[in-house]
Amino acid sequence: MTELDEAYIGTPYTEKTVAGQPSGLFYLFATEFWERFSYYGMRSLLVLYIIDTFFQNVDVSERKTIAYGIFGAYGALVYATPVIGGVIADKFIGYRKAITLGAVLMAIGHLLMAFKGEMMFYAALGLLIVGNGFFKPNISALVGSLYPEGDTRRESGFTIFYMGVNLGAFFSPLVCGWLGMEYGWHYGFGSAGIGMLIGLIIFLIGTKKNVLGNYGFQPKQYVKHKFLGIPTKEFIYLLSVIAIPLFAFLVKWNEYNIGPIGMMTFILTSVGIIVLAKLGYHMFEEDKAGAQKIFVVILLTFFAMVFWSFFEQAGTSLTMFADENVNLPSWCNAAQAQSINPLVIILFAFPFAAMWPALAKRELNPNTIVKCFIGLFLLGLGFIVFAYSANYVDNITGKVPFLFLALGYFILTIGELSMSPIILSKVTELSPTKVVSFMLGASMLSSSFAHHLGGIIAKYTVPSADNGLSNQGFLAELASGITGFDNSIINKGEGGIDTLASSTIVFAQIGVASIIVSLFILALSPLIRKLMNNVH
Repeated sequence: MTELDEAYIGTPYTEKTVAGQPSGLFYLFATEFWERFSYYGMRSLLVLYIIDTFFQNVDVSERKTIAYGIFGAYGALVYATPVIGGVIADKFIGYRKAITLGAVLMAIGHLLMAFKGEMMFYAALGLLIVGNGFFKPNISALVGSLYPEGDTRRESGFTIFYMGVNLGAFFSPLVCGWLGMEYGWHYGFGSAGIGMLIGLIIFLIGTKKNVLGNYGFQPKQYVKHKFLGIPTKEFIYLLSVIAIPLFAFLVKWNEYNIGPIGMMTFILTSVGIIVLAKLGYHMFEEDKAGAQKIFVVILLTFFAMVFWSFFEQAGTSLTMFADENVNLPSWCNAAQAQSINPLVIILFAFPFAAMWPALAKRELNPNTIVKCFIGLFLLGLGFIVFAYSANYVDNITGKVPFLFLALGYFILTIGELSMSPIILSKVTELSPTKVVSFMLGASMLSSSFAHHLGGIIAKYTVPSADNGLSNQGFLAELASGITGFDNSIINKGEGGIDTLASSTIVFAQIGVASIIVSLFILALSPLIRKLMNNVH
């Protein structure tokens, strides 16, 4: 066994268990809780903050379009950098140092958001993008390392971990959204920074208590290795600092064209090609069964990309839908409405975690691909509920009952629980051990493309003379039937009807498209199951 192999594999994990799970899971759970608190707290305010604060020389519709572009570029880069961060952790600094570095950078980034100024704003986004690249894939990889191959607790463990994500996502809009919209944007952003600092402290305490066994250390051959005379760890830190202004520039100039396509499209496509080439190389290294498993990981990341492209309307068009077209109760503002999704996960995560093993004992547990079908089908149904709300609009205010927003989020969140933690679990199970962090980073690239595509989709919900989707064709006819609108009403309504029409027409088409894709996945289920080689 080489020194590098030892760094990946470690010794058998013998840590004590809590509620049947490795105790290290709960330290990682708490760390992820506070990291997601900071991320979703900032995210709940981002679009509203941009529209309210920046680009005041243009009308609201144009500000929305710009805000959606910034949000999409930020989200795309946040989920693209884990590909790089995963490789760096695998090869050079290990999971633990990568997570610590990422947490420090993100804490600084969130705290910078508490200060006014456009330069501070873009610098903060650059810090958050780089920091997330180191943090996100490697904490998931550490969770996977707690379970030996074939451990039946793995899916339940990831579902519990996933609930930590959503506990943070639930409380953060309530706290940060309340502070931001009641007392000032920067109070909300500052509270997100404090949350990230707490998460960093918890992780460091856990590592000192050795709850992670021998996993996640820096590969031994790089402990004393130097690049250009600089120790490996410090060299990576230096490169990270240099990368911050680059990513800030990419967010600011996200709509700049490179030839016939936008800059972000060009960058993501280029990264995607490189990642696919590396995945192809790893497939070539493996035997037939191993290559087939990697191919299934690629398929799962594609399914996830479709799911998140639609789901991530939550941070953009659904937030503005809530702000402009939903009759919100007095105790809930548009930012806080984003807590509905994680609340549903909090309530149902443990039942789902218990349900899969119980179904497995009775040989009724759906396979991974059927779970993907369920997830996308329910996602589509949730968006159809959002769209159908237009039939109950108050024609004076242009607002629809809050019930439709809550019900739509409930349905698509059940779809998320059916699909998302399962895909994360299967990526760690299907991936070769020595590159599992890279594979997790590569799978997160689907979320990068999804945020970019989601930002593009969101722009279609902005009312303008030439921005509505075509009112010709199959999807448009179904959308008209669901909402009672067609594009001819956009810019002709009064009291918010135009914004409601433009949003719900797009939501209806998202819903129908998602259901069609889900049926296609179901048809492919028998073939993909064979490629998984006895992995359920």
